[in-house]
Amino acid sequence: MGVRTDDLYPPQRLAAAQAATARAGLDALLITPGSDLRYLTGYHAHAQERLTCLVLPAQGEPTLVVPALERPAAEASPAPGTGVRIVEHNDGSDPYPLVVRALGGPVGAVGLGNRMWAEQVLALRTALPDTTQRLAGEVLRELRLRKSPAEVAALREAGAAIDSVHAGMARWLRPGRTEAEVGADIAGAIRAAGHASVDFVIVASGPHGASPHHATSDRRIEAGDPVVVDIGGTMPTGYCSDATRTYVAGGAAPADFVAYYQVLHAAQRAAVAAVRPGVPAQAVDAAARDLITEAGYGPEFLHRTGHGIGLDGHEDPYLVVGNDRALEVGMAFSIEPGIYRSGRHGARIEDIVVCTADGVERLNTVPTELVEL
Repeated sequence: MGVRTDDLYPPQRLAAAQAATARAGLDALLITPGSDLRYLTGYHAHAQERLTCLVLPAQGEPTLVVPALERPAAEASPAPGTGVRIVEHNDGSDPYPLVVRALGGPVGAVGLGNRMWAEQVLALRTALPDTTQRLAGEVLRELRLRKSPAEVAALREAGAAIDSVHAGMARWLRPGRTEAEVGADIAGAIRAAGHASVDFVIVASGPHGASPHHATSDRRIEAGDPVVVDIGGTMPTGYCSDATRTYVAGGAAPADFVAYYQVLHAAQRAAVAAVRPGVPAQAVDAAARDLITEAGYGPEFLHRTGHGIGLDGHEDPYLVVGNDRALEVGMAFSIEPGIYRSGRHGARIEDIVVCTADGVERLNTVPTELVEL
């Protein structure tokens, strides 16, 4: 049985956000479609030119302003169960007076959704000329950082789904096939594993493995090629998966690749083992980076060790040098060191983990050892 929607999007979340809004010195949050709106109300709204906006005053009744033709979708979502009042606007009418009315009076400062469209930001500035605009992320980031047990369960479900795709890689990843052909099969498997959408498919063979964000191409995979496969999607709950494994396709891997893969494997394991409450985020990055640097591959580890994950594929916390934020129970993030040898090949190993009271739980459980297909 999957995670219950009522557990993922509880009504008390809005009250917690209102209290945090008041503590931040804001009179209200104004949130348009995206992960913040879904976090607060459970409503997965379509971003479009017609305004959808949650008006969440620090005190008072929350209001969801929606286009009239989107009202059935809003009412069918978990939003009504969280206590929001739904107000509609018709095509051709100005929706911004509805936002002003829902605020209940003059406001000195509002927090706008971090990814609100610029045209909406400017329209709200016109509608509320005497109101200071700040980022709602100042409030919502702290609420979203620590996942509830239900959110961890949703991420665990996502991890198991993407693991099942990696477990079937031998069916698709073979010499002679193009990266794009393999990627298309993987995308179908991601959906078949229970994801509502495919967010990304990276199949980076041979020299393409040295580019961390390569997608797919018409390059044909050759025998003995190292192949980085980084895949992820969004589950019906809204929570994301993300896992990377590196494979060798149909032959013996180059000796230099095998040597640095052993270093990478040890570094990834060390970083996972470093996770526990109170440890600075940058210390987990250092646990991987120091081993890779000591082995002589430091300049070829091109990126941070990890990123948070939840309703967004990338969110706080980030495991990167300079981030001294202490890890806390419920924080979920990737551990994904990589080594990239320009013009030759590359490797990355990625697990999603959650910080627990006892240390760490890996939400991806397929083996991290090099797999020769």
